[in-house]
Amino acid sequence: MVKKRTSYYKDLSADYSRPGLVSDQMKAKLLEDAAKYIALKEDTLPAIDASYTAEQIEKENKDWWPTHCEALRQGRGDLLTGEYRSDLVYFCQDGPYYGLDEQKEREQHWWALIAQPNVTMCWPIVMFWSEFVHFEWYCVDDETNEALAKGTVSWVRRGHRGACYYKSEQLTFYRDVFASPELLKLITT
Repeated sequence: MVKKRTSYYKDLSADYSRPGLVSDQMKAKLLEDAAKYIALKEDTLPAIDASYTAEQIEKENKDWWPTHCEALRQGRGDLLTGEYRSDLVYFCQDGPYYGLDEQKEREQHWWALIAQPNVTMCWPIVMFWSEFVHFEWYCVDDETNEALAKGTVSWVRRGHRGACYYKSEQLTFYRDVFASPELLKLITT
């Protein structure tokens, strides 16, 4: 018997599995929420204990997830960078990167390519467990339905108080590898 599939977004505030599912009002709210969550980040990574449980962290990660998706779709590099801890460890095929400066140049090209006009980034799969967030994404050209890029990512995010301190990503870009200067100008820094 085939296991019945359910939406990964059924208990989340917005569905980013496909284009066109999020209202303009919700988009604005999610960007406001993103800034609020970033402001809660503490200087020291909080412990997972009785006062900050794995269940609370998982709930916060589920609340945060749609804000991350909207920030990427809108090219909000300021919010995306704010999601990281200053001591971020980032493993990917161009890395590894340590801290917030090493990956900045490369990552802004990725953000510019996946947030460019007439392209929609989608996350059909997202799973949560404690401080772990695993997701798969792809970008599609809105006019040609061409796949531009895809990836599989794991974040270790200690809720709003801790933010992301470890990220592992496999990215595949089909159409471009570096963004044009015009696209780079569209990313909010």
